[in-house]
Amino acid sequence: MLDASDPAAQGIPAAGNDDGGPGDPAGVSEPSAANRLPGEDRRLDQLIDQIVQLAAGTMGVRLRPSPAEDSVDAAITGFNLLAEELESAHRTLEDRVAERTAQLDAAREQLERLALYDPLTGLANRTLLGDRMGRAVALAERGAGPPCVLLLDLDEFKTINDGLGHGAGDQILVEVARRLSSVVRDVDTVARLGGDEFAILLPGIGEDQALRIAERALAALQEPFAVNDRAVWTGASIGVCFGTRGQDPQLILQDADTAMYAAKSSGRGRVQVFRPEMHHAARARLQVASELGTAVELDQLRVEFQPISSLTTGAVVGAEALIRWQHPTRGRLIPGEFIAVAEDSGQIVEVGHWILRAAIQQLADWRELVADKPFRLHVNLSPVEVRWPGLAGFVADCLHRHHVPPPQLVLEVPESVLASGDVTGIESLIALRRLGVGVAVDDFGTGYSSISYLRRLPIDTVKVDPSIISDLAVDEAQVRFVGAILRLIEAAGLEAIVEGIETQSQLDLLTGMGCRYGQGYLLGRPVPAADFSLPPLRPR
Repeated sequence: MLDASDPAAQGIPAAGNDDGGPGDPAGVSEPSAANRLPGEDRRLDQLIDQIVQLAAGTMGVRLRPSPAEDSVDAAITGFNLLAEELESAHRTLEDRVAERTAQLDAAREQLERLALYDPLTGLANRTLLGDRMGRAVALAERGAGPPCVLLLDLDEFKTINDGLGHGAGDQILVEVARRLSSVVRDVDTVARLGGDEFAILLPGIGEDQALRIAERALAALQEPFAVNDRAVWTGASIGVCFGTRGQDPQLILQDADTAMYAAKSSGRGRVQVFRPEMHHAARARLQVASELGTAVELDQLRVEFQPISSLTTGAVVGAEALIRWQHPTRGRLIPGEFIAVAEDSGQIVEVGHWILRAAIQQLADWRELVADKPFRLHVNLSPVEVRWPGLAGFVADCLHRHHVPPPQLVLEVPESVLASGDVTGIESLIALRRLGVGVAVDDFGTGYSSISYLRRLPIDTVKVDPSIISDLAVDEAQVRFVGAILRLIEAAGLEAIVEGIETQSQLDLLTGMGCRYGQGYLLGRPVPAADFSLPPLRPR
């Protein structure tokens, strides 16, 4: 017999409406009257159904307790609390899974960028460049135009990096990346291969258009870079290789690299297209580097001296020491045939020390010859030598050992080194000036040609490059230009020596401008010390 307080006996619904209307728990159907045993409490059936749904993952299921507030309602209340906790835990788990998935996606993208992109500049790296070169070659085999590759190496970048610090070097690399990206097409790939070496892949491009892009890249890198409130310069040498159908991508890159070295060897700041005969030059360069390593030991290096003359009296007032290599099989080699190799192979400091010692020794041997004469001997320094911390000490030791007065020695430094803002190099030059040694800017007029920065440097002489006077006799505008340069140098309190004087007309024009000193084949060719003489060469 049923208890009168039993809701089932009273006909009280446990939850919702008998017809399964809106009051019913979602997705729950109660047992029909035909299947329900007499006196059975349908709330238990509903509770079991909800438990089954909850176990199946339906987290939103809930039961509404009845007004009876008996033990079944207590179980229903407990079930609801458990369902809410499980739903909350499930939402938290889903959020964590979504978060971890996003983190994994970001990590995968980061790994992909590390694997395929340069972290400093954001450019493609060597791996991604190789992949895109492979695609470009494959497209060429299916009828598209073969790809072209430009390989760029910055000139004097090591000078800046060592002199101003790696932070400054990184700033320049980022700016180089931006400038290169601004001169290419959307379909092209700009990559950083490492250090100061960059590459540009130009898929399916004509030769004329490729060379125009190379020239634009060269021009973009010749503009000054702003680093720590100062302007510094670094140009580039560019090698160009036009691929052929079926050519291995790595070979295209190697040939572009060979052309780039040819550009550096021909004077830097140039664009050079690869030619097959350059392979021979590359092998020859390796051979020269190998043989140069023993040239000092085997006493194969020589020094010749080219006079520097007064243009008003014709008297010899100095000389430039020029290194030669008496090669056992190739004969007499001039600096252009091996100095660039010495710089690239790291042998330039040893070679530079040799010529400094030899030149100072020769000054000592000429002691009586140059006594009471305004004679100064000029010796060239490479950018690497200028940055060498022990330079001033080495020079001081050589001068002391041979009892040579410091003012008789002048060290010539490339203009590009001074314009690069190299702090270490400038400090070396300051130390040399304190010794009393003269410092000259060499090749003035080939790059930056700013009198304003010359005034701030520890120098006393400016050597004007031969290219400045090459058209002097046939170009009236060039006459005015050279005259202005000479006046500015004099106004800056510096001494000018014009190089490359080869004709009488050049000499006459320079003399008329008031130029005091000159050097060139007309005034005297380089000769061994035994053939060098100090009497006036050309009395005027």
